[in-house]
Amino acid sequence: MENQNAYSKPVTLKNILKFAVPTIAMSVFMSFYTMVDGLFVSNLIGTDALSAINLTAPVIQLVTAISTMLATGGSAVIMKKMGEHRTQEAKEDFTFLILVNVVVGIVMCAAGYLAMEHIFSGMNLSADVEGYCMEYLSRYLVFTVPILLMNNFTLYMIASEKATLSLICSVSGGILNMVLDYVFIAGFSMGISGAAVATGLGYSVTAVVGLIVFSRKKSLLHFTKPCLRFGVLVKAAANGCSEMATALVTGIITMMFNWTMLHYVGENGVAAVTIIMYVLMFASSLYTGYSYGAAPMLSYYYGEQNHEKLKKLVTISLRVIAFISVITVALSYVLTKPLVSVFARPDNPVYDLAVAGNRICTAALFFIGFNIFASGMFTALSNGVISAVLAFSRSFVFMLITMIVLPLILGVNGIWLATPVAELMALILSAVLFLRYRTKYGY
Repeated sequence: MENQNAYSKPVTLKNILKFAVPTIAMSVFMSFYTMVDGLFVSNLIGTDALSAINLTAPVIQLVTAISTMLATGGSAVIMKKMGEHRTQEAKEDFTFLILVNVVVGIVMCAAGYLAMEHIFSGMNLSADVEGYCMEYLSRYLVFTVPILLMNNFTLYMIASEKATLSLICSVSGGILNMVLDYVFIAGFSMGISGAAVATGLGYSVTAVVGLIVFSRKKSLLHFTKPCLRFGVLVKAAANGCSEMATALVTGIITMMFNWTMLHYVGENGVAAVTIIMYVLMFASSLYTGYSYGAAPMLSYYYGEQNHEKLKKLVTISLRVIAFISVITVALSYVLTKPLVSVFARPDNPVYDLAVAGNRICTAALFFIGFNIFASGMFTALSNGVISAVLAFSRSFVFMLITMIVLPLILGVNGIWLATPVAELMALILSAVLFLRYRTKYGY
């Protein structure tokens, strides 16, 4: 009943932010997990170890891709059923999808260990960097199941009106990660493996709390006897395939960045790319957090066929994203040197590369927010195909084109310019599809 009252409230900026502010804060803290690793690793171990974290990112993104697909796609399917008042069916599907996550996590962990050595041996890395890659990833893979559960429980807590609890879990996990990073790396001299274990334990906070919370019958969504509806799994996978594509091709593009930088600059270039990705990831987390907060509302109103609320929600959301875009661009540009200096000292050759790159890449923040929201909106409206087209075009097709063409013309500056140009191309596509489907969905 509490959930019904929340979704039946008027669609105002204040009520939207009650959903979105906790998820924005949660998303920002989640981005800290990787950033904190980079901060401690670069300062306590060195930029070679920082490069290693980025080189392992494509494998980690594969884990993220699968969990994101099941989480976002499953959430949209389940909340649509809640809006249609098929409550018991939604709970059965929720339990089934969580069990699927556990099985998938175990399989991915085993596959990761089998493939790990082959992945890095063909990169022509120095012995030190390759050793760091193996050490970091081998510890990280241990936490594959908690990572999948964390991504799922984060969204299901939001959908169950427990966004504040989700935020508390994320903040607690982030703080735990920070503390353990220092304890394991500096105190216990565990090196880069300490950073991986600290990150895994930070993720595990939400996983453990979620298991406890959703075991209680008083929760809006809670575990019950699952019904093995494989059609629901297919629908969830199809619905969340855009988010999976985004995470998956992010890993592929990261590999391309790394290979291109290794060709033009060397391992210092990889470290510079890592720093800039942290800055973009932090800013993007604001948009991702807002989209996560708005998604259950979009799904619910769509299931309820309340076009008036749907239209108002989308209109306010676009204004919020425009405001965030202006703020993030200004801050990223003004704070470029202080941000980079956190990871690399001014006398380090990585510093100048990262400063120049960040000032060019900052332009992408004008467009990223709208692209993230457009993809997330179509997922929430159960149109996984259009969402996937947007995500795949933005994250892979356009990035592939710009990554190949611009460096040939502009050299290193072309690598940095690839992201803003690709995001601008994606914005044009998002606008075209947004207008095309406006009448169909009534937003």
